[in-house]
Amino acid sequence: MARKKIIAGNWKMNMTPSEAVELVNTLKPLVANEEVDVVFCVPAIDIVPVVEAVKGSNIQVGAENMYFEEKGAYTGEISPNMLVDAGVKYVILGHSERREYFGETNEDINKKMLKAFEHSLTPIMCCGETLEQREQGVTMDFIRQQVKVGFQGITAEQAKEAVIAYEPIWAIGTGKTATTEQAQEVCKAIRECIAEVYDEATAEAIRIQYGGSVNAATAPELFVQPDIDGGLVGGAALKPDFGSIVNYK
Repeated sequence: MARKKIIAGNWKMNMTPSEAVELVNTLKPLVANEEVDVVFCVPAIDIVPVVEAVKGSNIQVGAENMYFEEKGAYTGEISPNMLVDAGVKYVILGHSERREYFGETNEDINKKMLKAFEHSLTPIMCCGETLEQREQGVTMDFIRQQVKVGFQGITAEQAKEAVIAYEPIWAIGTGKTATTEQAQEVCKAIRECIAEVYDEATAEAIRIQYGGSVNAATAPELFVQPDIDGGLVGGAALKPDFGSIVNYK
C-alpha cells in the first residue's frame, strides 16, 4: 500500500495571531487536497486561533517544538498536554535551528519523541548535515546517529506512525536545494537505517519528508521519488505558492 504524502509548512517565527488567521483563510482553498496530509506547524501563540481557523478544512495543525515534561518550573516552555488540549496533532522535533541556536541534543530530542508518543502526538523528527559534513563525506554517519538516538525506546508500532524530515542544513533558507538524486539517496538511506533498527515493515510504513528550500518548481520532481513522502516547507509555506506544492501533481 502506497504511503500517503505529508506536506507540512514550518512557519518558524513568523505571523502574529491575526496575520496567521488571514494566511489560513487565504491558503485553505489552495491546499484542498484529500490525497495528501496537509499540516501547518505554527508558532505557539498562533496555535489556538489557527486551530479554530482550519475547522472544516483538510488542514491539521502542528507545533514547532515542545518540552518533554507535562508541567513544572520551565518558564517559556510548552508541554505536550497543552498542545493536545489546544487541538494540535503534529509536532516538529529536533529542527536544525533548535539544535544550533538552542543547544538541543539527540538525547533531548529522544526524550521529546517518547513524550510525544505518550500523548498521541505525531512527531516530525528532523535530521540533516552541514555543508562541512557533506564535504567530509560523513553525511550518513551523522544522520544515522541522529535517527538511532532519536528513536531509542520507540516501539516499531510507534515508529510506523512517525515522520522523519531530512533537511540538509546547507539548503535551509539559502535558496540552495539538494539535487533530486541527493535527496532521494539520503531518504533511502534513512529508510534502510529504520529497517536495521526495526524491520522492513516498519521501514516501509514510516514517512520520510525532504525539506530545504522546497518550492513549487522543485516539489513535483522531489515528491515522485520512491523514498520521499512529501516535504517540510519553510518560506514557501507562508505564500499562496504553498497551494502549488500541495497540489504538485
